[in-house]
Amino acid sequence: MRSVSIIGAGITPFGVRPESAVRLGAEACRTAMEDAGIGPDRVEAFFLGNFAGHAFTGQNHLAPMVAHAAGLGPVPCTRAEGACASGGLAMRQGVLAIASGAVDVVLVAGVEKMTGAATGETAQILAAAGDYESEASIGATFPALFALIARRHMHEYGTTREDMARVAVKNHAHGYLNPGAHLQIKITLEEVLGSRPVADPICLLDCSPISDGAAAVVLCPGEMAADLHPKPIRVLASAQASDVPALSDKSDITRFQSTCRAAEEAFRRAGMQPEDIDLAEVHDCFTIAEIMALEDIGFYRKGEGGRGACEGETALGGAMPVNASGGLKAKGHPVGATGVAQICEIALQLRGDAGPHQVPGAEVGLAHNLGGSGATCAVHILASGA
Repeated sequence: MRSVSIIGAGITPFGVRPESAVRLGAEACRTAMEDAGIGPDRVEAFFLGNFAGHAFTGQNHLAPMVAHAAGLGPVPCTRAEGACASGGLAMRQGVLAIASGAVDVVLVAGVEKMTGAATGETAQILAAAGDYESEASIGATFPALFALIARRHMHEYGTTREDMARVAVKNHAHGYLNPGAHLQIKITLEEVLGSRPVADPICLLDCSPISDGAAAVVLCPGEMAADLHPKPIRVLASAQASDVPALSDKSDITRFQSTCRAAEEAFRRAGMQPEDIDLAEVHDCFTIAEIMALEDIGFYRKGEGGRGACEGETALGGAMPVNASGGLKAKGHPVGATGVAQICEIALQLRGDAGPHQVPGAEVGLAHNLGGSGATCAVHILASGA
């Protein structure tokens, strides 16, 4: 298997965008190719992460449409769907295509256009990422499911509302520094705790926003990377795992086996341990999700994930910053784009190009992208240097 490097990254600002999903995706693709210093004629395959284009906008079959809008020729175009992990799965398919020797230059993108739908309709569309028969059909949307997870985590480990709220405060402080973030606002602990209840114990400011946006990266074999870009980023590991979708079928709803397994495999492939990671982008669709991700990946013991934000360890300037971009919580969560946006953020950080929210001296980063209530997970480990 060949080594794989990232030689281009492009991400649109996240938020309420007037452009179509196709135009957003093409914008990110063109930016990534420009960053890589290549033209569309160099791209040999295209993978697009997208969860629900048809449900949100009426448009399906988005991969060739985005590719055409970005100027690509008649290359293979494939859409990857894994709920909110769709972008991470597209990245993994691109990595495998390069590693296998099938192609030399791959463009990977993720896109979602969500803000055209009403909030209730969006909640129903997203609920289809869970188990429809046992959950969504009886009204269990994702805020309700993650509320059950949070309440059980509180019961098992003593996690508090304040622990969760501090995750939101931290990520908004990071997002305030990110000019591409959807929510560039600082918030206080009191504001989070006093925000409108959504599904007890989750309040409005525990939730990621509904966003539009796209992100893209260009991949090539490691041996070609230094000739194409002055600061290529190595893909040390790409791993994917799954779990049962329904909470009622899980033996422990405070632990996502997909994250545990994907992280374990990623660390094995990279020849690393959690302590070797300098920064991470984890899937904080709700504040409790960041706490669980930190535990399931192995950064903290089970039940201690809340300590990261409470003690400043996961903040910019801390021992290992988490979601320096603002995370899904503040940067935004256009679901099909999120996994690729995480990869873009880590790549830019490792290049020293992250701007006001740069993590000084970062050399190794991890991206964790979750689908549904833990049914799918993709974990990637990246490192600086050719």
